[in-house]
Amino acid sequence: MPYRRSISTLGCPEYSLEQVLALAERHRLDAVEIRALAGTIDVPAVLTEAYGTPAALAARLRSAPAPIVSLDTSLKLADNKQADRDEFLKFVPWAEACGVPWLRVFDGGKSANAATHRAMADTVTWWRAERKQHGWRTDIMIETHDALFTAATIHQFLSLAPGTAILWDSQHTWRNGGEEPLVTWPAIKPHVVHIHVKDSISKPSERHPFSYVLPGEGEFAMAPLRAALQADFTGCVSLEWEKLWHPYLAPLDDALAAAAKRNWW
Repeated sequence: MPYRRSISTLGCPEYSLEQVLALAERHRLDAVEIRALAGTIDVPAVLTEAYGTPAALAARLRSAPAPIVSLDTSLKLADNKQADRDEFLKFVPWAEACGVPWLRVFDGGKSANAATHRAMADTVTWWRAERKQHGWRTDIMIETHDALFTAATIHQFLSLAPGTAILWDSQHTWRNGGEEPLVTWPAIKPHVVHIHVKDSISKPSERHPFSYVLPGEGEFAMAPLRAALQADFTGCVSLEWEKLWHPYLAPLDDALAAAAKRNWW
């Protein structure tokens, strides 16, 4: 299996980083993706309180069972102000010190139109200038969340910002874009560095016209997608168990156990 398995800490938002690393070791995960810690998405503040400095955290992670593959920020490329960019930049010292390759950002935008894509590309241009000026190694990956909901919309944006890394949320392009995963994947795979997976059924929940369920209990066509990814994808396939936003979900431990039992991923 060339791809690596990881999880987002959306599934265990109350955990400390130490508890996250213990969970990764218990389930033999290859990496972790940090979105929430200690009940908040203000990850830099939590890391400062727990470890003091980026250098101290880097020293701790040298003996960790799994690396941090991404620090997940809240920046929206199409909808941001200077204050949003300042909050985003607080993640950079931690990523740089710890060798974290990716900073997750959202696409943003309420519709996939030329203005939205230009706004997104403008923010990418700003980031690339900052990155070059400071010599940073970490880079951004853009999650397909709002304006980027089909292969076509992803390509429309990439025509304005070539070379931008994509985090493919396979649930969003399937549920929101109405595009089967095996249609989306071949069309975008040269640009994808990270993938989110989850399972759901067509039953309305409090926030969505569908409900998330344990891996293997829903309608998402994971088996054929897994076979396609095993052929040539070497990035992380991350279980994004959204318990922070959907408290009705079972504990992340249960979701990981279900995925392993069913050979889901």
